[in-house]
Amino acid sequence: MTAANPDCLFCKILAGEIPAEIVYESDTAIAFRDINPQAPTHVVVIPRKHIATINDVTPDDEAVVGSLYSAAGAIAVAEGFADEGYRVVMNCNAAAGQTVFHIHLHLLGGRTLTWPPG
Repeated sequence: MTAANPDCLFCKILAGEIPAEIVYESDTAIAFRDINPQAPTHVVVIPRKHIATINDVTPDDEAVVGSLYSAAGAIAVAEGFADEGYRVVMNCNAAAGQTVFHIHLHLLGGRTLTWPPG
């Protein structure tokens, strides 16, 4: 993992400085419940490595980014809606809705999700 960003909310969660309801952990990722859920299950999946945006992902990060999707699938199974269906979203930069600049997936499930999302 690269050095944490001391101003990053998610790096502070990783460091244990800010509490979070952790639902998944691996060597490369952790996941926790969103504090402002948009679905019955809304989990945020983050890499342990600080990467600010999708634009900052390098070829060396491919395994780390892939591990986020593996985590999302495992969480969907554990939460009981993998077969029913779920949504995984990653926003890039402010105009797309990214508010914490540490890449992360939003895993949403537990209800029917419409399209377009907004």
